[in-house]
Amino acid sequence: MNSLREGQIHRVTGETNVLVRLNLDGSGKCKVATGVAFLDHMLHQLSSHGLLDLEITAKGDTHIDDHHTNEDVGIAVGQALAQALGDRSGINRFGHFLAPLDEALVQVVLDCSGRPHLSYGLAIPAERIGSYDTELVKEFFVAVVNNSGLTMHIRQLEGSNSHHLVEACFKAFARALRMATEQDPRRAGAIPSSKGVLEQAGTNK
Repeated sequence: MNSLREGQIHRVTGETNVLVRLNLDGSGKCKVATGVAFLDHMLHQLSSHGLLDLEITAKGDTHIDDHHTNEDVGIAVGQALAQALGDRSGINRFGHFLAPLDEALVQVVLDCSGRPHLSYGLAIPAERIGSYDTELVKEFFVAVVNNSGLTMHIRQLEGSNSHHLVEACFKAFARALRMATEQDPRRAGAIPSSKGVLEQAGTNK
């Protein structure tokens, strides 16, 4: 178990160079610069509402589009999260939150199971928010889930404004993740599974 509950990943490919530092037991300190402005805005929501200390720098082929940077930041965030969780002993494991933002209402339910699965239920009306392709929202969460070993369900209950929907989703994710990863004092450091073990996501993908 990583007693500091911190993760650091440096991912370099032919398309991107991404560095992520993450502290699960932080206070919401956030310093991000991915080159994708809307993604930066959402990562600030994740840090602020999840009380994660998050430092991310990314350089990518955004002259082509934002796809590779968006995906590789998601991969690195997922790997840093898996690293910070270690064997996942002592955590609550499950988390859920309903986040409203004006007319939008989004629910995120997750399990730090070690088994990656995403059920994605957002129907975002606009193709773009600013210059950000809204198809990339799903791609970001796919990357996070696959590399952190989360089982996650995202449900849109209400909403018509694209920005509100995505922001509510990130806020709900942040609060659900905070709930799931916080230490349960009654567990006294035990693995939160009747099997006595949880799968651990790899950090080398």
